Amino acid sequence: MANLREAQKRMTRRLLLESGLETFKTKGYAATTVDDIATAAGTTRVTFYAYFPSRSDLMKALIDEQLNEALQRVRSPEHGSTAQDLVATVAEGTPEAITAWLRRTAEIWPAIRPIIRIGRDASVVDPELPDLVERWLEEAISDIEDGLEAAGRLEPHQRHFRGVLAMAELDYVAQHWDRADWKLSRDQMIGELAASWVRLLH
Repeated sequence: MANLREAQKRMTRRLLLESGLETFKTKGYAATTVDDIATAAGTTRVTFYAYFPSRSDLMKALIDEQLNEALQRVRSPEHGSTAQDLVATVAEGTPEAITAWLRRTAEIWPAIRPIIRIGRDASVVDPELPDLVERWLEEAISDIEDGLEAAGRLEPHQRHFRGVLAMAELDYVAQHWDRADWKLSRDQMIGELAASWVRLLH
């Protein structure tokens, strides 16, 4: 019976997260209330507050849980979260490894892009969430830095900034590739991005 209750709690929490994300997408973060999210989840504000102290906490959970889960990022005492496959890809550093990692990441852009966009919107209007996405991106930059350090490439003072440049490119492309007219196919775009990463990370 205890196991069933725990499973129901997990299901309710996930439903609130999914309903929150969908409501933020349709109404915008600023216009969405706790009641909106609870109604979309088919529950009450009392139930919402049993799982999340505030709308801000639900937004943090979307970043910490759903975004990290999609990108296979796990908790890290050093950086908050880490993706070992990104660290390993950067350490290997071959065009083939970097292209393969970018291709895998591009497959989940449709799932992660709304969370990042909403997170940025939330940071503008919610004083509890300053720089929410940028802090998360800093964790990914640290993975690149760790991969470069493991490979012994670049000088220590270069590694972090090269990671900043690489993630800035990836973030911009991920946020705009479906709306921009870049005269490239998706494969060509990934190839160009991979070539840029190879140059940056060597």
